[in-house]
Amino acid sequence: MADPMPSWWRGATKTAVLEFVEAVTTAGSPDFVPPPERIAVFDNDGTLWCGQPAQAQVLFACDRAAELAAADPSLKAREPFRAFLDRDMKAIEALGKEGRFAFAFAIHAGMTVEAFQRLVRDWLDKARHPTLQRPYDQTVYQPQLELLAHLRASGFKTFIVSGGGVDFMRAFAERVYGVPPEQVIGSSVKLRFDAAGVGPCELTKLAELDSFDDREVKVENIGLHIGRRPILAFGNSDGDLAMMRYTVSGPGRRLALLLHHDDAEREVAYDREFRLSPLVEALDNAARYGLTVVSMKRDWEAVFVE
Repeated sequence: MADPMPSWWRGATKTAVLEFVEAVTTAGSPDFVPPPERIAVFDNDGTLWCGQPAQAQVLFACDRAAELAAADPSLKAREPFRAFLDRDMKAIEALGKEGRFAFAFAIHAGMTVEAFQRLVRDWLDKARHPTLQRPYDQTVYQPQLELLAHLRASGFKTFIVSGGGVDFMRAFAERVYGVPPEQVIGSSVKLRFDAAGVGPCELTKLAELDSFDDREVKVENIGLHIGRRPILAFGNSDGDLAMMRYTVSGPGRRLALLLHHDDAEREVAYDREFRLSPLVEALDNAARYGLTVVSMKRDWEAVFVE
């Protein structure tokens, strides 16, 4: 049979993934899992596509802030508008992870969900990654696309569970990853239902944060929106640790994968020093927590989709 994951180097990590999938999908196996329970969850930024030098939605917010400041120059002197306009990463880091996304959400308040997603798709059509100089859908990791496809071919349902905005990711997740919008869980703002007379009914985005989907909140949202404990989880930072530990602590055979960005030549090498989304506790305690570390340098033959 053809190799379902050709962009992964042959070795212990690839073998562990393939053997896990075979074990839980083979009828009669002591590890067999019925198809409805084959749930796999993936973080997005830094797990499915490049998350450096900042999450894509932060860079999207920088461009959106510039558009707003062009219409209202007084915004240029206000914080955190000034930080996003200047792409001042130190000032953006100082906002904290939740603060960064709260600003990114707030500057789109008043838009309908559909209008916002059109804005995202238009941005993705034009934008280029600031260091890789390629469209964002070409910063997707080819090995992850192969893994997603192999899981779905094996009867898994694949979900994205990310700190990124849910409406932002739903604008492209199906086209880029094959994950439909109803299988995307992310941070969200409160919405308002608008129905004017006999005209169209709309959902409008408000400036108030509803759920920041990071750390323990990821597990809470899995329970709320999926209703089943995953049997496979894939993340790349301490923000994903609760989700990975929740996955492996259930009964039966399970797998949690932790992507380590250690390839400075093909992407970028970082972990604990990346303040926007650090990897410290998960990396230091991977063996104790039952996590399988995936080395970008040693386990992936190719990195980006071409």
